[in-house]
This record gives sequence, structure tokens and C-alpha cells, in this order.
Amino acid sequence: MPVIKQFQVTFDCAEPERLARFWCEVLGYVVPSPPSGFATWEEYDRSQAPEERGSWFAGVDPSGVGPRLYFQRVPEGKVVKNRVHLDVRVGTGLVGEERLAKLEAECARLLPLGAERVRLLYDGHDSCIVMQDIEGNEFCLD
Repeated sequence: MPVIKQFQVTFDCAEPERLARFWCEVLGYVVPSPPSGFATWEEYDRSQAPEERGSWFAGVDPSGVGPRLYFQRVPEGKVVKNRVHLDVRVGTGLVGEERLAKLEAECARLLPLGAERVRLLYDGHDSCIVMQDIEGNEFCLD
């Protein structure tokens, strides 16, 4: 049986480029180069059929280690809680007040980008902050 070494995380969304750029900022990802033959993504987008324009966008880890993030436009909006979500690991190895301070600092950085704080889960030792991205998808600062 083959071992899968690479995978992509796909987000259904209303505004692929906007959401992709948000997640690039959160994770330090970058927008990949446009397809061969196009100087910019805007030029590529204009070459597509009108109904396909703006239908997808992506972000990649500049180190090549993390998964590609792919954002695709879908007609329906988000209705219920995500069954899968991302944990943004900013407090790894930290505990107590030191961990909480790191999570709070990252939360403060993400709020001006359009993220929303949902709630803090804290038991005095371990903690995480539940948040939502700009389209209401849940994620955790962990």
C-alpha cells in the first residue's frame, strides 16, 4: 500500500482570493506564481470564461513543507460548524500563563485581518482560543 506524502487542504467558500489571502497572512504562506504564459493572476483570470473567473485561488508554504491550501467558490454558504478545522500551532511546548500570553498575542494579530474570537478554553495549564476566519470557518489557536 502506498504512503501518501503530500495532501492539499480545500476550503469551500464564497470569495476564494480574499479567503486565500487571509490564510496566507495567518500562516505565513504565499500566493504561488501564476500559470505559465501569464504575468499575473489577474491576467490569467481574464483569460477564463466569465463564469470561471475568480472561482479558485491557492496559497502555498514558501518552505515547501506544509500542505497547499486551495480555495474554491461554491454557491451555498456555510450553515453549520466545521467537521474539520485547522489548529494554528503557536503555543507548542508552552504551558500556563506563558502559553496563554502567546495565544493572546497571536489572536491580537489576527483580529485586524478580519478573524473573530469565539472563546477561550483554559484550565490553568493548557489552553486554546477558538476563532473564526473571515467567512466564519472555525479554527483554533493552539
